[in-house]
Amino acid sequence: MRTDPVGGGHDLRHHGDAEVRDDGSTLVDLAVNVRADTPPGWLREHVAGSLSGLAAYPDGRAARAAVAARHGLPVDRVLLTAGAAEAFVLLARALKVRRPVVVHPQFTEPEAALRDAGHTVDRVLLREADGFRLDPAAVPGDADLVVIGNPTNPTSVLHPAAAVAGLARPGRTLVVDEAFMDAVPGEREALAGRVDVPGLVVLRSLTKTWGLAGLRIGYVLAAPETVAELERAQPLWPVSTPALAAAEACVGSRALAEAARAADRVAADRAHLIAGLRDFSGHGLRVVEPAEGPFVLVRVAHAATVRHRLRDLGYAVRRGDTFPGLGEEWLRLAVRDRGTVDGFLDALGRALRTV
Repeated sequence: MRTDPVGGGHDLRHHGDAEVRDDGSTLVDLAVNVRADTPPGWLREHVAGSLSGLAAYPDGRAARAAVAARHGLPVDRVLLTAGAAEAFVLLARALKVRRPVVVHPQFTEPEAALRDAGHTVDRVLLREADGFRLDPAAVPGDADLVVIGNPTNPTSVLHPAAAVAGLARPGRTLVVDEAFMDAVPGEREALAGRVDVPGLVVLRSLTKTWGLAGLRIGYVLAAPETVAELERAQPLWPVSTPALAAAEACVGSRALAEAARAADRVAADRAHLIAGLRDFSGHGLRVVEPAEGPFVLVRVAHAATVRHRLRDLGYAVRRGDTFPGLGEEWLRLAVRDRGTVDGFLDALGRALRTV
């Protein structure tokens, strides 16, 4: 684990959807971390029912209250956003920070937003040799903004809540991206809902589990003064009426029960995927374990060639070299159902045999 000043070489704006746009639209998608076969019918119908209210300006009070109730928080600790990505932009623009640090490898939008806002960003690079696990002592003591994902995209590492909370200290804003936490059974190690961690800002997304990437809906949980500061940086009516309807529905009891069942299925399907990937250890393929998110990270020689051959065989996977801390030998694979995984594993075997 080491601390690096921001450096070049990584395309921070590359995301998994690039693999399935245009000529990739017919591929089986293991590149994007959105749960397959979503949104469910009941949610589509609920969102569609909100369209009759489009003539009125959006009113987010009910959705905000629903999110607050879901986490046992007062309403003034909740801010609804146009996806978690908007929250990173708000944090970068609204907060006055001197030394922001991003813990990598992780989702690259936080650093991209900070850089776009004129900040110089330092990186703490977690090492493969340590299983990409966090050591709080590696974060510089004078960092006044620290960003970390949990579970982390793309490594699928779930850091202990105590280790993440250990990054907090007076005068520091601790941003924890929990976009994939609802895919973890029991949401163990979550910090959402905690009010005892100084400077804590938790980001949640509703686009991954519910298949709402095109609708853009997420939220921030933070101290009231932080929420107020971020809200002042938002444009008027930042979240659309259909997105607000989705937010209210996705934090209700029915949705939470469905999400819990989905998390259990993801865990079982991920175990099936990892077991199949282990069979390719003779080809030098290594899986980062334990994996706890709805995706896994693998290291394999000639990964770019493997990725292109998988495309020829009908499968899209996410390149890993755009993540700081990773190189050209990394690929990220979204967890899919067993039938899809079996087809993918067959294609992967064919791709590896021709490398």
